[in-house]
Amino acid sequence: MGVKVKQVEGKRDLKEFIRLPWSIYRDDPYWVPPLISETKKIFDKNRNPYFDHSEAAFFIVEKNGKPVGRIIAHIDNLYISFQQEKVGFFGFFECTNDYDCAKALFDAASEWLSKRGMPLIRGPFNFSTNSEVGLLVDGFEDSPVVMMTYNPRYYVDLVERYGFVKAKDIYAYIIDTPEIPERLENIMSKLANRAEFKIRRIDMKKLKSEIKLVKEIYNSAWEKNWGFVPMTEREFDEMAKNLKLIVDPDLALLAEYKGKPIAFLLAVPDINFALKHIRSGRLFPFGIFKLLYWSKRITKIRVLTLGVIREFRKKGVELALCYEIFKAGIKNGYREAELSWILEDNFLMRKGIEDFGGRIYKTYRFYEKKL
Repeated sequence: MGVKVKQVEGKRDLKEFIRLPWSIYRDDPYWVPPLISETKKIFDKNRNPYFDHSEAAFFIVEKNGKPVGRIIAHIDNLYISFQQEKVGFFGFFECTNDYDCAKALFDAASEWLSKRGMPLIRGPFNFSTNSEVGLLVDGFEDSPVVMMTYNPRYYVDLVERYGFVKAKDIYAYIIDTPEIPERLENIMSKLANRAEFKIRRIDMKKLKSEIKLVKEIYNSAWEKNWGFVPMTEREFDEMAKNLKLIVDPDLALLAEYKGKPIAFLLAVPDINFALKHIRSGRLFPFGIFKLLYWSKRITKIRVLTLGVIREFRKKGVELALCYEIFKAGIKNGYREAELSWILEDNFLMRKGIEDFGGRIYKTYRFYEKKL
C-alpha cells in the first residue's frame, strides 16, 4: 500500500489525528501527554478563536494503512496584515523516523499553502507565537515546561533534509539557584530610593478589568518583536481563562506609574510536572487524582511573559519585577525557574538574565523554505 496522505475530514479522522502522538512517544520518558479534552478545543474551528482570522488544513500520513504522522498547514491573515509579510505556516508536526513519510507531509502542507498564494512556509507554529512554537534542536534531556514544545532528536534531520533552513532560534534559560542574586539585591537597594513606579499583584477578584490592562501592555510591548502577532479580544480572554486554572497569584505582577499600568510579569507553576504522570491524556476517571497529587509537588516555574511599554524600558522596571518574582517564588517553595522563550537576538534581555545566573539549557528553532 505504501505511503499515502489524507486530509482530515470528519470526527473519525480528527480522533486519529489527536491520538497519533501516543504512538510516537509511547516509550519516551520526557514526553508530556496533552490533555485530550484541551486538544479537542485547540483543533475545533468553532471554539478556538485563532480560526477567526485564519484557515487551516489537517493532514495524516499512512504507511501500509497505518497512521504514522501528521501536520497542519495554516494561514494567519492577522499575521500577514500586521507584519506585512506573506507567509504560510506549518505546525503540530509529528512523524515516525521515516523520511518518505515526513516528506509526504511537508509536500502536502507546501502544496496547500502554495495553491493559496503563499511564497514561503515557516514553522513549527502551534498556532502562533502566542502559543507553542519552535522545534527543539538542543536540550533533549528534560521534559518541556508548560506551553513549550518537545520532539524527538530525529525531527531535526527530517526537517532539514527536506530543505528547510533556519529562520530564527529562541532560547530557554534556567535559573536553578533558589536564592536572590547578590547583584540584584544591591541594585534593588539603590533603586528603591528613587523608583517612581509601584508593583502590585494582579487582583484575581477583578480579573476581567485586570486582563484588559495586561492586554494593552502585551500588544504594545511586543509589537516590534520578530514573528509577533497581536492577540484578539477572544484569544486573550481564552488564554487568560486557561492560565487562571494554574496561576499562582503571587507570580502575576503589574507595575504602575502614577496609576497607569506600564509593565507586567507572569510566571506560572510548571503544571507539566503533574500532567506527565497522566499518560492516558484523560482526567477521568483516575487522571484527576494524579493531577491533584503531583500539582502539590511542583518546584519549578516558567517565567512566561515580561512586558514593559517602550517609554519605561531601561529604567529599572524589569529588574524590580524580576526581584519581586524571585522573592515570591522562593517564599512559595519553588526551586527552579525557566525563562522562555527569548529571541536569540534579544541581547538586552539575554544579558539581563545571564547577569543573574541564568544559562541557556534548551534551544528551539524556526525553519522556513521557499515554495
